[in-house]
Amino acid sequence: MGCLLALTLTAALSAPASAQVDTGTLSGTVKDESGGVLPGATVTITHEGQALTLTTVTRGDGTYIFTPIRTGAYSVEVDFPGFRKGIRRGLTVGIQETVRIDFTLQTGVVSEEVLVTGQSPLLQTGSGTVGETLKSDTIENLPVNGRDYTVLARLTTGVVPPQPGARAPLMFAANGVRPAQNNYLLDGIDNNTSNVDFLSGVAYVVKPPIDAVDEIKILTSSFSAEYGRAGGAVLNTTLKSGTNKLRGSVWEFNRNDALNANDFFAKRAGIGKAKYKSNQFGLTGGGPIIPSKTFWFGDYEGSLITQGRTWVRTVPTALQRDSGFTNFSDLIGLQSGTLSADILGRTFSRGTVFDPATTRQLTAGQVDPVTGIVATRAGFVRDAFAGNQIPASRIDANALKLMRLYPAPNQPGLNNNYVVNRNNNDDTHAFDVRVDHNFSSNDRFFARYSYSNNHKVRPSPFEGDGDGGGFAEGDEKVWVNGFAASHTHMLSPTLINEARFGLGRERTYRLQPNGDDTSNVPGRYGILGIPQQAVISGTRAGW
Repeated sequence: MGCLLALTLTAALSAPASAQVDTGTLSGTVKDESGGVLPGATVTITHEGQALTLTTVTRGDGTYIFTPIRTGAYSVEVDFPGFRKGIRRGLTVGIQETVRIDFTLQTGVVSEEVLVTGQSPLLQTGSGTVGETLKSDTIENLPVNGRDYTVLARLTTGVVPPQPGARAPLMFAANGVRPAQNNYLLDGIDNNTSNVDFLSGVAYVVKPPIDAVDEIKILTSSFSAEYGRAGGAVLNTTLKSGTNKLRGSVWEFNRNDALNANDFFAKRAGIGKAKYKSNQFGLTGGGPIIPSKTFWFGDYEGSLITQGRTWVRTVPTALQRDSGFTNFSDLIGLQSGTLSADILGRTFSRGTVFDPATTRQLTAGQVDPVTGIVATRAGFVRDAFAGNQIPASRIDANALKLMRLYPAPNQPGLNNNYVVNRNNNDDTHAFDVRVDHNFSSNDRFFARYSYSNNHKVRPSPFEGDGDGGGFAEGDEKVWVNGFAASHTHMLSPTLINEARFGLGRERTYRLQPNGDDTSNVPGRYGILGIPQQAVISGTRAGW
């Protein structure tokens, strides 16, 4: 279980790129045709999706700046008496980007316009940050197995997959630093899991669907101190917001095992291939509540995955089970070779079972009182059971019960003689809701709520009390709640205050097979004194 609370208050002066975690900056200089600066020119920017306008005037050196501003497409208009109006459209401002747009106004009447339509400059000269920016169209069109947008960080220079065996396999390592040193942000709020050792299998708390992501910024070097935490990389993500146009999307992705080959061990054992069926489906939608003022956006994604796993295990042979675990002659018959000679110079076939009750200590040169053989060196010696069979009287009744928990073999031989397919189920349902509201051109607010419910069932190889599973097997549930809110107020053209609040809560619960059985399972096998507690993590029973 984990809970993360973040509260940020930021006062930003007119310096570019000051405390703009998930926002950007538009700046530039206004000049006349002779190259002289034009102080006092009116500069207006308009968010093309939400029709939000912001206005300022150029300073004494002819420069202007808008920061922090919401990411997206903008148009910029410049007015100055005695000059034609300058207009630039189709300018995209991304996360942490400082887009510089300079204007050279031509003489003429104000009613005349000079319109330029084009994209933002590719080279960001206002920052030395090293990284990669992925826009929504790129994110949606790239093939991503599992539809986890965080894996796209590996497209960045200096970023590689995590070390083999990583518990969160979709993590990444940047610049040679361990994956746990990365920093995940969503809408400017900390989105790092607090689960010990990534128990839930991921490094983040909230994961919106790919179709709901507006932009991803991967920063690998020279990022500003406002981020903190990260020794590796920063994965900064923003959710889409509503616009003046009603828009949405619907998707369904299906995969199955129709074209899959059978597992090598399953085929050799004569069993069918493991089952695989994956359905990922969802929708997004957004639009205006009050046109040009209040907007909504929401998304839902469901993921239902059934994936078979072929287990190959070694269990006692049929002869051993049928004899009540007294006849182990097949340990010799099904193997070849001999063991090293003991201190009496005797050799035995591989698989020989020795009687611990005959253990005795001898010194070098001593005559063994049982066999009459002289010991060649000091040490311990014991004798083998005749015929590799253990007397039934020597088998403890409780030990016999435990041994019978092993299933009967379904393959020949001593090793890898049990092969079975088990189906792992992984079901997830998640949604996000975001509202943006513009109180005025000087006051902007947004709030987001996210929820996810993940349920995994991973069966063990065996049935019954002795299931043979490990740490990863059992019933696992992960609940996630995330909330973020931000209010930006422009106190003056040169002073801006931004307040952010974030709350993330994740609860991970894993119950091993039969872990809620309080009917004294240990006692059934002679293991006494194990307390039976009716509560695990305050919710479930177990021992």
